[in-house]
Amino acid sequence: MSASDFLAENGGLSEHLSGFRPRIQQQTMAGQVESAIEGHEVLVVEAGTGVGKTFAYLVPAIQSGQRVIIATGTKNLQDQLFHNDLPVIRQALGLPLSVSLLKGRANYLCKHRLEINIDAGNQHRRYQHELQVINDWSGRTASGDIAEVDDIEEGSAVWPLVTSTTENCIGQECESYEECFVLKARRRAQSADMVVINHHLLFADLALKEKGFGDILPGADVFIIDEAHQLPEVAGDFFGLSLTSRQIYNLVNDSRTEHLKESGRLNDIPAALDKLEQSIADLRLAMGGSNHRFSWDELQQLKNFPDLLLVMQSSLQLVVDWLEQNAERGKGLDNCYKRASSLLQHLQSFSSNQDDEDDRCFEHVRWASTSRRGFAFHSTPLQIDELFQAHMKELQASWIFTSATLAVGENFAHFTSRLGLNEPRTLLLGSPFDYENNGLKYIPKAMPDPSDRSYTREVCMRALPVIEAAKGRSFMLFTSHRALQSAYRFMQDHLDYPILVQGQAPKQRLLNDFRNHGNAVLLGTASFWEGVDVRGSALSCVIIDKLPFASPGDPVMQARLDVMKKQGLNPFFDYQLPSAVVTLKQGVGRLIRDVSDTGILMLCDPRLISKSYGKVFLRSLPEMPLTREIEDVLKFFSVREPLIS
Repeated sequence: MSASDFLAENGGLSEHLSGFRPRIQQQTMAGQVESAIEGHEVLVVEAGTGVGKTFAYLVPAIQSGQRVIIATGTKNLQDQLFHNDLPVIRQALGLPLSVSLLKGRANYLCKHRLEINIDAGNQHRRYQHELQVINDWSGRTASGDIAEVDDIEEGSAVWPLVTSTTENCIGQECESYEECFVLKARRRAQSADMVVINHHLLFADLALKEKGFGDILPGADVFIIDEAHQLPEVAGDFFGLSLTSRQIYNLVNDSRTEHLKESGRLNDIPAALDKLEQSIADLRLAMGGSNHRFSWDELQQLKNFPDLLLVMQSSLQLVVDWLEQNAERGKGLDNCYKRASSLLQHLQSFSSNQDDEDDRCFEHVRWASTSRRGFAFHSTPLQIDELFQAHMKELQASWIFTSATLAVGENFAHFTSRLGLNEPRTLLLGSPFDYENNGLKYIPKAMPDPSDRSYTREVCMRALPVIEAAKGRSFMLFTSHRALQSAYRFMQDHLDYPILVQGQAPKQRLLNDFRNHGNAVLLGTASFWEGVDVRGSALSCVIIDKLPFASPGDPVMQARLDVMKKQGLNPFFDYQLPSAVVTLKQGVGRLIRDVSDTGILMLCDPRLISKSYGKVFLRSLPEMPLTREIEDVLKFFSVREPLIS
């Protein structure tokens, strides 16, 4: 039975899945994926919300009998695919298939690091309880996947102490090597017919950052890349170079711990480690607030930054010298020496006098970013098409790229050109949902220009009657953290509904609270524009403040635009506009998540009407009726509310 027939009304899946509804778009996609696998082709598919693209690629992939790698955007999607979707299709097809879920090494317990950090209890006194919880669990777990530990927050600072990185793993010299959870997971993956990974792990292997643990990718016949719109940005991260304050902090902690393990003495830990730790804090302080991105030239203009960078470099050199003298005392110290030497080499490359113009000649740009507690230095390639194509050719496989948002209008060029995909087969499948009757686009009249200082307040004022009519049940999506915080202050004074704000709790907890309240308003930015699935009446309105153009002041964006100008391209129409269209489509996709969902999409940006390029955005969105009158919004809810209730 062909893949499309299997997904038809009386096909094999309908007999195994209660409530299954055949969709012509899903059957079409399954047939095209089947053909691409058989012909060893490259296929790019945009499958709108509700198509059921996961089943559409799983069925032909399993039926092919070939070895398949599936790469998703996030760990949550990995788990959904592996634990929910794959078992349904495997059972329905009844075909023998070995499958494996493989995550990055930071998701697996490292027995060696757990042991040495428990032994160094005085150094990690504040984590003693959490370390004991993990130690108790370590004797019960078969997989070592830290997601099994419910009692400790995902972002807890204890996890870097008990998981490994490519830098601090001592490989075959480790006394727990044969019991290593990362090694076992990769061995299972090597022998499996189908492996589910994520984008970061895909590029970790492509960029050869997992040496010593065997290759997962060679030997695969088919690569299926889900949430493929994220791929170019992830590729840029992995094909570039990064140096983070966390890497250096971890080096300091591990050097102390390994020294204590070998000598048992606190009094001869070198002052260089303390000095290096202090230099990180001083440098972070000089860089100012969090969530900021600097060009390398901007960094040099910050007060004391060049001097503090040299202090950190000289402190790291002292640590390297001390570790070199003590490396023979133990495998852990030897590994710390190698890590410190590598970090010093990377830091020297960043702190050299090479300017940004030199970087751009080599199609890289240097920049830095700050988080709440740390910083990172980056050297990012501005174009990754040739690098990615070289890996594709080396692997010699069929490639399927799919997402709900890849095309701009009906054109895939923005996506395919960034990955160097030369004339792939493309397929554009709209959503099977009835947007015409279940949704309404609302663009309010007479909005100020988005650059106006009063703009966010005006967005909130216009949103109030919409949220009241929706009885809460709304997402407000913003293009900046500053606008989000400003809106939060306003809404606290003007709304009686529960208000949930990104950053106040982990993302999944916020979403669970949103569903449980049933009348909440959630304010989010960035990560809440995609990968969020709230079905049913709990979400009946999505409000978007601005068109999501990337900041022109972003150092990577600015460098990329400069290169495009030199190439004779139009940076706005060739890059900025299509990128913003794809991002807007992601945000809009939060609204209608099921066949019975209804709702209002409020787009506040007046440029959708006043600028000619606004038509490009509107043509790329689902075909919902458009109104500019608040009365139509109120009527929409008054008609549907009795049905929802």
